[in-house]
Amino acid sequence: MLRRLLQLYLKILAKLVLWKCKPVIIGITGSVGKTSTKEAVYAVLNTKFKVARSLKNYNNEIGIPLTILGESNAFGKNIFKWALLVPKTLIQLLHRGTYPEILILEMGLDRPGDIKYLMEFLSPRVGVVTAIGEIPVHVEFFSGPAAVAREKRVLVERLSGEATAVLNFDDDVVLDMKEKTEANVLTFGFGKGADLCVESYELRVDEEGNPEGISFKVDYEGNIVPVRLDTVFGKQQVYSALAAFAVGLSLEMNLVEISEALRSYETPPGRMRLIRGIKNSWIIDDTYNAAPLSAMAALEALKELPARRKIVVLGDMLEIGKYTVEAHQRVGEEVARAADMVFTVGLRAKFISDEVNSRRFAAKNIFHFNESQEAGLPLQRIIQPGDLILVKGSRALKMEKVVEEIMAYPKRQKHLLVS
Repeated sequence: MLRRLLQLYLKILAKLVLWKCKPVIIGITGSVGKTSTKEAVYAVLNTKFKVARSLKNYNNEIGIPLTILGESNAFGKNIFKWALLVPKTLIQLLHRGTYPEILILEMGLDRPGDIKYLMEFLSPRVGVVTAIGEIPVHVEFFSGPAAVAREKRVLVERLSGEATAVLNFDDDVVLDMKEKTEANVLTFGFGKGADLCVESYELRVDEEGNPEGISFKVDYEGNIVPVRLDTVFGKQQVYSALAAFAVGLSLEMNLVEISEALRSYETPPGRMRLIRGIKNSWIIDDTYNAAPLSAMAALEALKELPARRKIVVLGDMLEIGKYTVEAHQRVGEEVARAADMVFTVGLRAKFISDEVNSRRFAAKNIFHFNESQEAGLPLQRIIQPGDLILVKGSRALKMEKVVEEIMAYPKRQKHLLVS
């Protein structure tokens, strides 16, 4: 009851601010890639407009109104501090000239009705759907993947005819949404036929063979522009950049402006960040969260990067309900192809190591632990110079604890790791 009252209170304040200040809203949803896409869009738009974006994991019925109100903190049960939002809101209304021109809002989904609720007070100029996949995260709270897709689709369905829907061309579930909207549609992807199509994707390495980043070209209506992303890796990050191109174009930026703006893009902590490890090794820190689609994308990136040995450290993938066993086994099948050694963490991740073991993978190179804190020291002992270690798992597993144990400069963990 108290939570519902708080939601209503925040909703009223947010509607007042939106009515008075009239910012352009960019809404971003999807099962994976939302935060990276939000940061890529911010990197592009921030060069030309006054922009604010969702902070932390403020992507729900509480966090989004807080973002609209310009508040970076939630106050728990402190009623007095929540009440102070009223005078803060009044001040914003009186000084609306200082309010951002554009709000980039990450729109999360936990349960049925979440996106519908958000769209009751949001009217996005641009709606972005990143990817959903066959087994989306949070599916355990829905009847199946199709129900998750229908809920995500609400963002696209409720866009006006003057708005723009930005859709992943390579995800069939997302692409089908173009038939459900009156908005203009821009698609992005690697597949031929996408409005924004990738050409000449490549990994860049320095003279010593250390990875530097990725480069690719974007083709839009026959106009081609090169893109260089430093310290960014994996095709999943290309999708984030392409979505940012589409958003920039919808707001009348040109291809060259967008490409140059993306030079400042950095992956957020815990999203495919390359970090120096102990003993002259490298770590791919992808510890923010895990879903079947993002796990497969991370393993694809691991295969792409050069290394003496490749070690995978994977925790449970949560919130996938009846698909838990199947999804972990599928990931295990891919792990067996990508890795030389495997560490798994958690009850569900045991299905990964069991699948790896069933594929004639040397048993001496498979390790399983109940908690992330248990895996760090054993991993430390086996790391050798030139190793590349992928660390990934759902948020509840706190897989960043593993990264803390093996990173070369642990004093930088507050800056580099998920907090």
